[in-house]
Amino acid sequence: MYLIVVRFPVKPEYAQAWPELSAAFTRATRAEPGNLWFDWSRSLDDPSEYVLVEGFADDEAAAAHVSSAHFATMQDEFPQYLVATPRIISRKVEGNDWEEMGELSVG
Repeated sequence: MYLIVVRFPVKPEYAQAWPELSAAFTRATRAEPGNLWFDWSRSLDDPSEYVLVEGFADDEAAAAHVSSAHFATMQDEFPQYLVATPRIISRKVEGNDWEEMGELSVG
């Protein structure tokens, strides 16, 4: 599985609108056959920063994602809303889904 985490530094004037500005890209990516999840969160430390956590089934799914038309559209449209280039961690990892945390158990 490919696990990707991206930090998007959104211009403050677009921070409230970011969920809607990124909605088409989010819907299209979630509809990709090899997408496992595509989840946005807002930073508690910087309300203008959004963190994207993505999971893709395999190399082919990750490659298809960055080759898609909606990815190209995102590359054209997103920069106008950002203060800097997003920062990313992209790694191939074992597993294919979220697992329960071993260090903390509830119930």
